[in-house]
Amino acid sequence: MGLMQRRRFLQGSAGLALTTQLPAFAGYADDVPRGPFGADATAEQATAGIDLTGKTALVTGCNSGIGYETMRVLALRGAHVLGTARTADKAAEACASVSGRTTPLVLELADFDAVAACADQIRAMELPLDIVIPNAGVLLGEPRQVDGLEMHFVVNHLGHFLLVNRLLDRIIAAPQGRVAVVGSMAHRSVVGIEFDDLSGRSWERSAYGHSKLANGLFAFELARRLATTQATANVLHPGVIDTNIFRHVDFNIPKNRFKTIAQGAATTCYVATHPSLTKVSGVYFSDCNPEEPSAAMRDAAMARRLWDVSEELVRPYLS
Repeated sequence: MGLMQRRRFLQGSAGLALTTQLPAFAGYADDVPRGPFGADATAEQATAGIDLTGKTALVTGCNSGIGYETMRVLALRGAHVLGTARTADKAAEACASVSGRTTPLVLELADFDAVAACADQIRAMELPLDIVIPNAGVLLGEPRQVDGLEMHFVVNHLGHFLLVNRLLDRIIAAPQGRVAVVGSMAHRSVVGIEFDDLSGRSWERSAYGHSKLANGLFAFELARRLATTQATANVLHPGVIDTNIFRHVDFNIPKNRFKTIAQGAATTCYVATHPSLTKVSGVYFSDCNPEEPSAAMRDAAMARRLWDVSEELVRPYLS
């Protein structure tokens, strides 16, 4: 979709309600087993005894922070990990530095042509995808747009929405494919997606929260669409971790509030691999256990609408 087409689409959405009053997801975590791990668990502890030999995992943003630790631990447990970074050198360096089988890939989430190319490269491997972890993201200190769309929304949500949709048949083809979306508690900072201004110009300091709410709504709607398959989709808050994502912003958070990187990757690895979660889908996790998200994230109608809007925005790249 070109710039003018995007503008016309965004203008056509103006005036629509922020959200709807249809019933929210009800009882979504009533039957979800609670695990033995908490905030202090590391990714290695959360995956202890799990054998991922023969499984293929895709981790975006593998070159640093919790993405790197996630790749390292999944490879340690025997998975073949496809690790993406924004450049070939960063992906290759990260993949070469961990033990186990890894394949480096280039993925620039702000460039939909690049997202499609990465998906095509993965499809050419003709492998089922057992685990997909949309992990990469940005946190910017100032407003920025990509072709008229707010950049957090593009990178953290739309790029991953496109990637997963282009690979969805590979996920469904796995014996029990899992999509574990790395969201954030920051989704609680907004009351809904402002569909009438996806440029983000009126979002002020809530842009990151918008993208993290979008992560959760995407996971919940994907879970609904996967309900007749063996595949699942969930979203998680990894914790507050002092990684490179904070390099563009100033923040004042006490150091005792931070998790280590090893702890930050624990919930991701747990949701993506633990046998007790084989049939669990459409759930928000924090500290390796289900946690009730905001009412906005549980809004089924808003989740469906976000899917439709996202699909329209990336439609030229979906096939």
